[in-house]
Amino acid sequence: MNKLKSIGRRLLRLITVLTLLYVFLVSIKLMGHAFKGFGEGFAESLIQTTSNPFVALFIGILATSIIQSSSTTTSIVVGMVSAGTLTVSGAIPLVMGANIGTSVTNTLVSFAHVTRKEEFKRAFSSSLIHDIFNVSCVIILFPIEMTTHILEKTASVLSMQFAHSAAFKFTSPLKVAIKPVIHMFDILFQDLIHLPGKLNYVAMLFCALALLFIALFFIVRVMKSLVIKRTEVIFDKVLGRSGVIGILMGALFTAIIQSSSVTTSLMVPLAASGIVTLEQILPIVLGANLGTTVTAILASLAGTQVGVTIAFVHLLFNTVGILIFYPSRFMRGMLLKEARSLGEMSLRSRKYAFMYVAGVFFIIPLILIFLSKLF
Repeated sequence: MNKLKSIGRRLLRLITVLTLLYVFLVSIKLMGHAFKGFGEGFAESLIQTTSNPFVALFIGILATSIIQSSSTTTSIVVGMVSAGTLTVSGAIPLVMGANIGTSVTNTLVSFAHVTRKEEFKRAFSSSLIHDIFNVSCVIILFPIEMTTHILEKTASVLSMQFAHSAAFKFTSPLKVAIKPVIHMFDILFQDLIHLPGKLNYVAMLFCALALLFIALFFIVRVMKSLVIKRTEVIFDKVLGRSGVIGILMGALFTAIIQSSSVTTSLMVPLAASGIVTLEQILPIVLGANLGTTVTAILASLAGTQVGVTIAFVHLLFNTVGILIFYPSRFMRGMLLKEARSLGEMSLRSRKYAFMYVAGVFFIIPLILIFLSKLF
């Protein structure tokens, strides 16, 4: 009898954790769906506004930050290149910018912990690893690419090898599981409540944020009380021994669910709970960046060679970035030190965290784009 009760409790705990994770994932996808609804047209018009590579980089950041989907930004870019309205060279800065912009999602997720100082410091620091890595890669590789076009040339050679490959269609199980719920929200706000204009997407956004805060509030507590010891053992014994395993796990998981934002966002509550360290999160984040490019390549095989070229640029950009930063303890240390420093600033005053997100993802890109129109 006691054994049956024990099994029943474990099963109930497992169902609770899975339910909370599902709600968490729904909230992230719903947030992206809402941003996409009232921002996609604006993003497309932004992308069409400049041929300046430097400005295009910030347009990529702003457009992706608004619609919270690097895949959508990249799809718009690929469509424009295929239509002949944008060159491959002109598309590359936009893709690099999209790589930075997509990291805003996990940073926003960390704000669910903003009312608890120590918890928020750990959550915010962990979310910044994705941002800092992508920004650092752009700082190093953007000027090199603009002067040598090495990524474009290499990607063009690789794309020719794949130009006539059979398309491989892969459907994300995450999308299959969550799509009905997102569709339900569409029906609720567009057909039943029928809010005018873009207000239905604003309402969806508020619902997404409410679900996000509720899910994370309980996830942190459930994980602390139920799985913290076992999770620590897994991370210490498996991921702690080899960063390569962490990179491969992050890449594989992201390739399956087709969303680097989800992978990196899942790390935030684990870090907030104190279950994982920044050192353990770093390889998973790098793997997530790699995994999201694999699915882009698979999807692009059904399209034109230009689409394959851009997908390979994305793959090469992240692969070279990993090779620059991860093998060297000094370079890894730089990323982790910066994340910890900004996390400490958020502990002293959480206004710095809000200023960081607003400045990096929205205000600075907007100012530079505006100034480019004046001169």
